[in-house]
Amino acid sequence: MLVRVRPLWQSWIARRIPPSTSLQLNQRRIFIIPTRQGAAFGVALALMLLTAINYQNSLAYGLTFLLLSMFIVAILHTYRNLGGLRLTSLGATPVFVGEQVGFRVRLEGEGRARQAIGIGWAQDQLHFADVRADGAEELHLAEPAQRRGWLRPGRLRVESRFPLGLLVAWSWLDLDQAGLVYPRPLASDLPLESGVADDEDEGMRPSGQGVDDFQGLRPYQPGDSRRRLHWKAYSRGQGLLVKDFSALSGRNLWLDFNLLGGDIEGRLSRLCYWVLQLSLRQQPFGLRLPGVQLPVATGDAHRDACLRALALFGGRT
Repeated sequence: MLVRVRPLWQSWIARRIPPSTSLQLNQRRIFIIPTRQGAAFGVALALMLLTAINYQNSLAYGLTFLLLSMFIVAILHTYRNLGGLRLTSLGATPVFVGEQVGFRVRLEGEGRARQAIGIGWAQDQLHFADVRADGAEELHLAEPAQRRGWLRPGRLRVESRFPLGLLVAWSWLDLDQAGLVYPRPLASDLPLESGVADDEDEGMRPSGQGVDDFQGLRPYQPGDSRRRLHWKAYSRGQGLLVKDFSALSGRNLWLDFNLLGGDIEGRLSRLCYWVLQLSLRQQPFGLRLPGVQLPVATGDAHRDACLRALALFGGRT
């Protein structure tokens, strides 16, 4: 039954509340129902009314109708806590597979203070914030990045149980949020077609293709290839060092997808690692992917363009 109803519900809510990067809650976009506590409160009122009728007790009538009036007033205040609230998507910073994508959402009071506004994708994992009457509050919502490409978390649940918790006013908004997820960097040899320079110390000779010029030794960092560890220095008590190589100056470096073996995701992860490494060294390079070629360049803009091409390779959306 739920499998049949869910698509109909999603289609209806998409027509009623279409996607937008900025939305203001109004009567059409807010739903309100009793909570479990509210339902228990209603049952208690019904029992009190039956008792008052049975014993014809005016005090019981008075207490019953007083509590009923409180319940009705709570409906208005619960709605007003959400009514007029504006939510705006502020985008997300790109991350790598395995990290958390942080989506930023701004809540604006629009002239009225709001208390205990809950927002999140799952009802049991809401983030709460109070919003000033003429101010704004920014919330950071995180989603795990499990695959490269665009991460679209879907509709956000926004709710309020203020002031008594007897009712919940809620809405289901699509702020058209999307975060770009890059491949997970994987340390490997540089995928270039080039020779290996002669080194005075045979221990300095790197294995693999694409490492031309020995630059020196540097401290080991997590993620560095173990094939480049300098064991002679380690045996002399100099600590764990890594042989650092770069391509010969004056040559155009090309990171080529077709020069790598393995599956697609493994190739992209290794290319991602070298895009980061060469960008950190401020060394010009180009990127070749099937159907995509980015010219030799350097700088943050070039790095971001290469990472984006890797993330969206194969039409990943």
